[in-house]
Amino acid sequence: MKGQKLTSEEIVASPEKLQQLYQRTLFIVVLSQVFGGAGLAAGITVGALLAQDMLGTDAYSGVPVALLTLGSAGAAYLIGRVSQQYGRRVGLAGGFLTGGISALGVVLAAVTDNVWLLFFSLLFYGAGTASNLQARYAGTDLASVKQRGKAISIALVSTTFGAVAGPNLVGVMGDFAVSIGVPSLAGPFILGAAAFILAGLVLLVFMKPDPLLVSKALENEKRLDTENLPLTGPKKNNRGIIVGGSVMVLTQMVMVAIMTMTPIHMGHHGHGLDAIGLVIGIHIGAMYLPSLVTGVLVDKVGRTAMASAAGVTLLLAGIVAATAPGDNLFVLILALALLGLGWNFGLISGTATIVDATTPLTRAKVQGSMDVLVALSGATGGIMSGMIVAQTSYAILSIGGGLLSLLLLPLIIWASRDNVTLKQGKNKKTA
Repeated sequence: MKGQKLTSEEIVASPEKLQQLYQRTLFIVVLSQVFGGAGLAAGITVGALLAQDMLGTDAYSGVPVALLTLGSAGAAYLIGRVSQQYGRRVGLAGGFLTGGISALGVVLAAVTDNVWLLFFSLLFYGAGTASNLQARYAGTDLASVKQRGKAISIALVSTTFGAVAGPNLVGVMGDFAVSIGVPSLAGPFILGAAAFILAGLVLLVFMKPDPLLVSKALENEKRLDTENLPLTGPKKNNRGIIVGGSVMVLTQMVMVAIMTMTPIHMGHHGHGLDAIGLVIGIHIGAMYLPSLVTGVLVDKVGRTAMASAAGVTLLLAGIVAATAPGDNLFVLILALALLGLGWNFGLISGTATIVDATTPLTRAKVQGSMDVLVALSGATGGIMSGMIVAQTSYAILSIGGGLLSLLLLPLIIWASRDNVTLKQGKNKKTA
């Protein structure tokens, strides 16, 4: 610990070393996210199908994603608190390793046909998804205001490699699982276990010195040297936190609800696992791959404009999904691609808004709390999606989700009234 503290002090005193650490941190985050993305995709792709197979009904097929996101909520809170105290390295690595071990629990549940073990394991599997999502913050710890959108986007786009490969390996992993006596639908969770554990080890071994601890040291030094203020930290921008959190919550709820029921909808229309893997793979690609462009737009065009674009894109996705013939693979791909793109716009603009509204002295705790709400909104979307489809139809779910996304617009109008204050805050930080 003393060695790390001394290293942090040396880095704070050297702009060149600080920039080198920023670039090195981004590289470590990218490496961990490649593995983490594959683990994330496993639960999304076949979680609902595995529950449907074990329960014998569609009505509760949204429960796995709901449990996964509920577990992610609890993990996000803990990861935020642990990261604030001990740094990103300990918090994120712990979440990934917990998710990896829980993936093995899912496999065991499938082998023993134990539904309760399945649900329990999926709950803790959410720790891996929480770490996967919160890793985007690690890249911003040492970034300037004008670099934050780009830093977030680099973390997210690196997830694409694993996240797109994961669903497209569903068939391969299913065959492998069968060859060792495991149900085919549990195969992707074998991949998920290895991916999450590797992601955790990468962070645990290589993320030294910790970027958040260095950022806190830098903040304290600046305030002691230039303002001689106590270390309690400046007040956070509550309006910015509310707006950024709300954008992420709404986009997550709409995305999870429609995405969760798409594999079930496709299965009812005769699509096989390969087709389902293709659709979900493209969807996840659309969630992460546009991130580099989105990040630049968030920095250049602004947080507000991109949050508005998220609402419009999600509405369009809901309309396309609702009107798509169930046997038309191309239109389903288009709908899920738009759904992923709208989520991408909302997550990056919302995340950048949260980072703008906080300081290193409180940032990880606030980010963890916001991700709790994001995860809970996803859990709500996952639970309600199965019930809505069972009582109505996939089309009603899709159009309802699209209309719900329009709530972003009045929120953004409210936020725009405080634009002058936000800009003044930024100018003070950069002065």
